[in-house]
Amino acid sequence: MRSPFSYRSALFILLLGVFTYLYGLDSRFAPKNGDEYPYMHIVRMTADAGNWLPLQSEMEGIKNTKPPLIFWQGIATTAWANQWSLENLRWPSVLYTGLTAFFLCLAVRRFSGNTQTGLLAALVWLSFFATYRYGRPFLADPPEVFWISLPFMALLYWGKSAFESKFFYPIFAGICFGLGLFTKSFAYIAPASLALGLYYWRWRQWSIPQTLIHDLYKILIACVLALGVFALWFALDPYPAAVWQEFVVGENAGKFAARNSNYLLDLLRGGDSIWLLLLTTLANAGFFIFVLITTLWQCWRSRRFLDINEVLLLLLIAAFLLVFSLPSQRSGRYLLPVMPAFAALIALHWNRLPMWGFRIALCLQLLVLSLLLWVGINLQLSGFGGENIAWTYSYFHWGLMGFSLVIILTGLLNSKRSKTLALAACFLTYCALTSSLAPLEGELGRYSVKTITNMQGKDVWIPCDYRAKDEEYRLLLPGAQLHGYAAKDASDVQILTSAYPLVAVHAPLGTPPALCESCLIVGQRMEMRARHTNEEMIAMLKGQIGKYLFVNEYLIATPAASPDLSNVKDVCR
Repeated sequence: MRSPFSYRSALFILLLGVFTYLYGLDSRFAPKNGDEYPYMHIVRMTADAGNWLPLQSEMEGIKNTKPPLIFWQGIATTAWANQWSLENLRWPSVLYTGLTAFFLCLAVRRFSGNTQTGLLAALVWLSFFATYRYGRPFLADPPEVFWISLPFMALLYWGKSAFESKFFYPIFAGICFGLGLFTKSFAYIAPASLALGLYYWRWRQWSIPQTLIHDLYKILIACVLALGVFALWFALDPYPAAVWQEFVVGENAGKFAARNSNYLLDLLRGGDSIWLLLLTTLANAGFFIFVLITTLWQCWRSRRFLDINEVLLLLLIAAFLLVFSLPSQRSGRYLLPVMPAFAALIALHWNRLPMWGFRIALCLQLLVLSLLLWVGINLQLSGFGGENIAWTYSYFHWGLMGFSLVIILTGLLNSKRSKTLALAACFLTYCALTSSLAPLEGELGRYSVKTITNMQGKDVWIPCDYRAKDEEYRLLLPGAQLHGYAAKDASDVQILTSAYPLVAVHAPLGTPPALCESCLIVGQRMEMRARHTNEEMIAMLKGQIGKYLFVNEYLIATPAASPDLSNVKDVCR
């Protein structure tokens, strides 16, 4: 059951992890959350207004959706939206994620006395799918995870000197928590302060009187200072009443309202139940979900012999799990700040963990990689593509797929290296996912320079299937004035071309749209479809990937008069 984790393995996986998080950073198809485009919209609108506050938005009900720190970050990295790109918006997220991994490594290395264990904890956390999904896009999660978890990692690193600190550590914790609240939500002070109280309680040997006498004021200092940092939003914003109504009442208090039947029934059943919260929290580990389950089982079996640092990690997890089980809207995403603690526990128990959890991870990776390989081969051989460009992969892609398969199969056959190779294969699988969609990031999935030039300043109607989808099209048609219509109508070419003078429509691959005599195709690209019927899913499983997974998008100029924008609802808003 022992599997050594050498410095050579650590260096190889570290380099692989860095490459994975940077590879395809500007990809439109990077795993992400739907909040990224609304965030981009708020940044662009606020930058156009020329002031840091108030936040600006054209979306109904979505303006003060998050505190301003994340939007100020976007304004700064894009030079007030003058250097607009996904890469400029996202690189601070990768930096925050890297800093979280670095300080996690330092903390675990310090209290475990083993550098390899510290490196392993950082790499395991980076290998979690939730870290990859939320730790790279332009979202509030990377800075939130960093600032909320940093004080707890500092306690583990400094130990007694931090616990006994009368003012320095509480002030440090308060500033960190405050920056976390100023990025995501003031609600995070509840689990953070509860976890801090549990830490002090354990340090005082579970003595409530000693904790109240020696440590209660420290927790109060941290809480007051953190809420003071968050309150800067109200002090700086010229419309604090709007912030209160939209963010405090709407965005936060609304999460306690019953979503389906009533609060108690929602707690025990349905999509917002406590059971689904537990499942989605474990699922944050991605391929390592069963590795995490076996780690928690090991902790339970040896609960009487856990050292203080393991107990502290478990208390942090318990505090966040308890607090975020109270709102009626429950999501494993809210538990992202405790995923570094899960990774630390896995690293501490690494040599004692059973092999079957890692073998399941390898099998899941093999399944995903085989599916990507099968889809890639079908697309390469199908001949689908644009008029002058075919769907083709580079030699790098096929080399990556082959190398990844070798690593996974070696891990399944060589038990001594299964654990290390399962960890490496997490990053390789993420790279394979990005590489599999690489053709759409090139000429095949983009409009030509000529088309972009001709669309400058013109009103163009594009399909929208969620809010602020036009922010994605601004990357494809920079300089155009974009307006959204319902994406479900994207194939109704006759209706669209009779309603809009410049409109993007969808047509099956190999089947040009039927156009009126005076209609003219002024641009074309390939796009991946987001929703499919059951029949289409079955057809794709039979090998008809290109026919149903992708569509050709045509930009068409028509003789239709421009509609009155004041009377037409923009679906993207």
